[in-house]
Amino acid sequence: MAPEVPDPLDEPKGEIDLGILNDIIGFRIRRIQNHLSRSFSVLLGDDDLRPGVFSTLALIAANPGLSQKTLSREVGFDKASIVAILDNMEARGWTRRQRSTADRRRHHLFVTPEGQKALDRMAALARSNEAEAHATLSAEEQKTLGALLDKLYRAVASMPPNRD
Repeated sequence: MAPEVPDPLDEPKGEIDLGILNDIIGFRIRRIQNHLSRSFSVLLGDDDLRPGVFSTLALIAANPGLSQKTLSREVGFDKASIVAILDNMEARGWTRRQRSTADRRRHHLFVTPEGQKALDRMAALARSNEAEAHATLSAEEQKTLGALLDKLYRAVASMPPNRD
């Protein structure tokens, strides 16, 4: 009896070969982020929440008075995307913008008490969403991963066109 030849049109079982993508850091990080974001969106259950709302709200809460320019740089979104996210959060009563007295073109961002409640809820869901991923790494591996990701961020944040 001849050996069974797999049908090339069948879906592969298990992991596929990433080929040259094994060497592309951005792809590998984005692949994980896509899976985590998709499951996080399901947990949030709010179709009107734009991607990036949680991280944007968390950064503003951790850095009261943050400028839109600095926020845009730190989350890696263009200014138009940040404005749309901020408009959405402001409409929900989660954030407020305060014009700078030193530079009227600049706005400082603050989380409202209602925004803090929303952030607390989303943070609990985010932690729950990522718990399984964290559990695959030891405490030391988590620390190392965090340090490596921070190192990579500093490197890419200084690459064109990100340089200020």
